[in-house]
Amino acid sequence: MRVERMMRRGRAGLAAAVLSAGLVAVAPADALAASLDTCVANIRAQAIKAGVSRATADRALSGVAYDEKAVRFSQSQPEYKTPIWDYLAFLVDEERIADGRKMLSRHRKTLAQVEKSYGVDGYIVLAVWGVESDYGQFRGDFHVPHALANVACNGRRAKYFRSELIEILKIVDRGDVKLKDLQGSWAGAFGQTQFMPSTYRRLAVDYDGDGRRDLVNSVPDALASTANYLKKAGWVTGMPWGYEVRLPKGYNGPSGRKTRATVATWGKRGITHLDGGKIAGEARAGLLLPAGSNGPAFLVFKNFDAIYSYNVAESYALAISHLADRLRGGGPFATPWPTSDPGLSRAERLRLQELLLRAGYDIGEADGRVGPATRAGIKQAEARFGMPQTGRPGRRIYEKLGGR
Repeated sequence: MRVERMMRRGRAGLAAAVLSAGLVAVAPADALAASLDTCVANIRAQAIKAGVSRATADRALSGVAYDEKAVRFSQSQPEYKTPIWDYLAFLVDEERIADGRKMLSRHRKTLAQVEKSYGVDGYIVLAVWGVESDYGQFRGDFHVPHALANVACNGRRAKYFRSELIEILKIVDRGDVKLKDLQGSWAGAFGQTQFMPSTYRRLAVDYDGDGRRDLVNSVPDALASTANYLKKAGWVTGMPWGYEVRLPKGYNGPSGRKTRATVATWGKRGITHLDGGKIAGEARAGLLLPAGSNGPAFLVFKNFDAIYSYNVAESYALAISHLADRLRGGGPFATPWPTSDPGLSRAERLRLQELLLRAGYDIGEADGRVGPATRAGIKQAEARFGMPQTGRPGRRIYEKLGGR
């Protein structure tokens, strides 16, 4: 899980004297290297004192170099800056749904066993797997020990990241995962369902019975560990995450995931099923309005909170919940997002980059990932067409460039 990202409340990053607005380091390269070397040496000594073998510490921390990308990524998280319709468009697209159904067919027995063992909806577990690593197809861009060393030595949350780095070295020492397999996120999350090292220690399980808790190479271990996490986070067996509802015209009543009331109470406030039918019941739910009262509305229950804890973002929890419903056979949300410029799927984002390159914009390689270079290219294209310069990969600029 990309979770336990406590950096959401105190984000890591280089000191102001080293980085300016997440751009280029102003300190001399040799000063940065010397500072990093000293910091890594201290972490190595701390890890050995904590019980990590010298051999593991030496192998894991040798050759650590300053990683501008890891440090820059520690400054922000997409869940907090991306419009909800963009976020859902690329996380719950037709490709991920189709791939998920193939993986469901392939791992149906394991998912059923995991659901029976932990009481957690197998479709939710499958959806987490799909969002976190595209069902094991993408593990991350960073060698985790080196990325953690960078953010531990160059950020405000040094103590937290040092602790996570030492935890991952202990995982290697125990033989659960090989050092070469530690590919993951800049923040230290790794494995098919992206556990932070400290979460790995607490909640990873050996479900295939081989004596190792291997969330990198063992699908059963990864799926069961995810279910174990959600169970510990408060998952209630048999309860849904929530469901889409219809608001009365002009609704301006209470809302929010934490503003709980019984379903019957929400019904008295004029909220109905999508078909207009009455809602009733004593289960307590919050009213989630991710795009305000003009967009889709959802009653969400305790299980939504369990999913939310996996990545501490309502947009993330909604993506997991919706993907699970789509994998189960459900359809898109009934209420459209309140925008005239919808988001793009992953295939469309890749096509947008190809169109930008064809139009002469220097954005680097077309890989489907929208980074600073792509956003800069989009802004240039928007300026050319007389559009507001947002840098956002939306449908308007996509179609202006010839996308269909």
